[in-house]
Amino acid sequence: MNNNFLNTNEIIEIENRHTSGVYAKQSIAIVRGQGASLFDAEDVEYLDCSSGHGVANLGHAHPKIAEAVSKQASTLITLFETFPNDQRALLMQKFANLIPGLDRVFFCNSGTESVEAALKFARISTGRKNIVATMRAFHGRTYGSLSATFNKKYREGFEPLVPGFSHVPYNNIEALEQAVTEETAAVILEVIQGEGGVYIVSTEYIQAARQICDARGALLIVDEIQTGFGRTGTMFAIEHFDVTPDLLACAKSLAGGVPMGAVLIGPNVRNLTTGVHGSTFGGNPLSCAAALAALQVIEEEDLPRQALVKGAYLMDKLHQIESPLIREVRGMGLMIGIELKQKSAPYIKALQERRIIALNAGMTVIRLLPPLVISYQQIDHLVDVLTEVLTAELEIA
Repeated sequence: MNNNFLNTNEIIEIENRHTSGVYAKQSIAIVRGQGASLFDAEDVEYLDCSSGHGVANLGHAHPKIAEAVSKQASTLITLFETFPNDQRALLMQKFANLIPGLDRVFFCNSGTESVEAALKFARISTGRKNIVATMRAFHGRTYGSLSATFNKKYREGFEPLVPGFSHVPYNNIEALEQAVTEETAAVILEVIQGEGGVYIVSTEYIQAARQICDARGALLIVDEIQTGFGRTGTMFAIEHFDVTPDLLACAKSLAGGVPMGAVLIGPNVRNLTTGVHGSTFGGNPLSCAAALAALQVIEEEDLPRQALVKGAYLMDKLHQIESPLIREVRGMGLMIGIELKQKSAPYIKALQERRIIALNAGMTVIRLLPPLVISYQQIDHLVDVLTEVLTAELEIA
């Protein structure tokens, strides 16, 4: 139950009075989570198929994360990375073994910060300025990551952005070949374009990107902020494609819900000397302890395999839905997009009215990012509700 003694209307009224205005507020106030479920101020249960935009891979309020945070909070919360720390050292050691060849790491606080760091590292390493990104890409909202982001709705009103960025069609090898030159510092790619519509990179394209970067002396940055830590059936989605990037940006579910980001760094990245970059809170002991616990849970509960098997189960169920609204179902593991033949917003609203929380991905895609601990019973319930919503076109319209 809600121990703060505020009901839904009170919570919403206070937030509406004081919020900055940059968020589209929902009509429910969430106060508690457990596993794949969220609960509002009246203790009404919702199935969370958003995971906080991909943060809650381990589910909500995982006891091992709570225990690690509580223990570390009473020991040491913050410490700048100039001073070595036991939790940070253990986490660095853990990270060094996640992707062979990426044995250095920079810690920060979020996905956009990890992208910013990767972009800076690419420029300082190569001495070049130009960055090639892709159409439909979303890499964050701060100025560097926003410059790599394609959708004009995020960019408008903030120009001029950082110079030197260009965008090419996703999965188009010829366009990439033409765009990458001896002046290119890096190519930045999402393995799966989440915000852009849940489009998956082709094996041929990502391998070609690696070869093109090598030939031109550019670095390859892979953005795994949403796809990392088991979401697609492997620890990182890039593992499906037998490619090792020079820089891998990750965040979201890294620390089990505690804010944290990181950049894994390969041997081609040079010139990272003292003072080139930094982060006040990056690698603080509290976040590191939470991340260590999260990685332990991912291994012990075999969450990548859970995502792989449950994702295949869910995809099979979704393909069985007979609805004229559905154009395509695509995804990998438990990162799934249902593309409709019309705008998805009314259907996402209808799902929420039936206590299912889902996301959009562009104008016409329903995006499903449930916690990897979602049960098969919950998956069946999700499919039942989706079937109801997607076969009730007249009621929705």
